[in-house]
Amino acid sequence: MIKPHIQMIAELGNYASPKAKITRLLQRQELIQVKQGLFLAAGDNEYSLKSMSSIIYGPSYVSFESALSYYNLIPERVSGITCATFRKNKNREFHTPVGDFYYYYLPAPVYPYEVVIREENGQNFLIATPEKAICDSLYKTKEINNIKEIGELLLSDWRVDLDTLMTLDISVLESIVPLYRKKICRLFLKWLAKEKIK
Repeated sequence: MIKPHIQMIAELGNYASPKAKITRLLQRQELIQVKQGLFLAAGDNEYSLKSMSSIIYGPSYVSFESALSYYNLIPERVSGITCATFRKNKNREFHTPVGDFYYYYLPAPVYPYEVVIREENGQNFLIATPEKAICDSLYKTKEINNIKEIGELLLSDWRVDLDTLMTLDISVLESIVPLYRKKICRLFLKWLAKEKIK
């Protein structure tokens, strides 16, 4: 389990210098520094990268390729964890000893909607619903001008599973799409509605 610096200091409080003890544990590779101020016991394989993502940089939730893969919307396994964040002026990346984490900016009005709690290795994490994950991904994609291009992007470029895509809740999409204020998201909603009635 990942532990912040203050917790490590408290747990090592019986040592004359807890900071020196942390340094020795790191040197002996009994402790891994995930990033400054965050530690993980060496050999601990019970951690969850998804739950760790919001600790490394937040506020954030799992979305984009990681969420699409989680819901089996795309066939590829995603090696890093991709997350959404807001009120940040730029995208961020963290390359740690346990994995890579990518954070992409979203507009604040859309950020809190359609985010759910899931569990991995006994630890909770926040993740976009399938509907939100698609919209988040479209938001960070270059603009598209027509409905046909949406289908090509999703089915050819991203290789999204059409059957799974058809299970998305149109009413959820209708409530969140306007918050993105992006043409590509509106076109996606139209495209999906047309596909569902074929």
